[in-house]
Amino acid sequence: MAEPTRRFLFRHRQRLHGNRAFAAVFDARLRKTAGPIVVCAKPNDLSYCRLGLSVPRRVGNAVARGRVKRRLREAFRLSQHDWPTGYDLVIVVRPHKLQPVNEYQTLIGTALTRLHDRVQLNRRDSASEQTP
Repeated sequence: MAEPTRRFLFRHRQRLHGNRAFAAVFDARLRKTAGPIVVCAKPNDLSYCRLGLSVPRRVGNAVARGRVKRRLREAFRLSQHDWPTGYDLVIVVRPHKLQPVNEYQTLIGTALTRLHDRVQLNRRDSASEQTP
């Protein structure tokens, strides 16, 4: 049987919307630094990840911030099928020299994999505590 084709889209439903959604991710206190970005995550009950970006003015003027955001969205779009699913992500960008898309893919993937491992470990620990 043929493998289902992957769709490399970044749809509206894959974006985090509103202050409450961003605050919920920040309140989950799951974060990992990878180079010039900090990936904050919160498990969700969906079969896909949602992305939010936080690019402060310290990163540069509006043009520079827009470039960083476009490259981060492209990195997410191209690699979303290779990463663990079911997370709300907020990527906080620190000032840095603009990176190519494949570098952002590597940074996000590394951070998200480590966060996913931590979540799985916490779930196993809490499950073992509940079992007498």
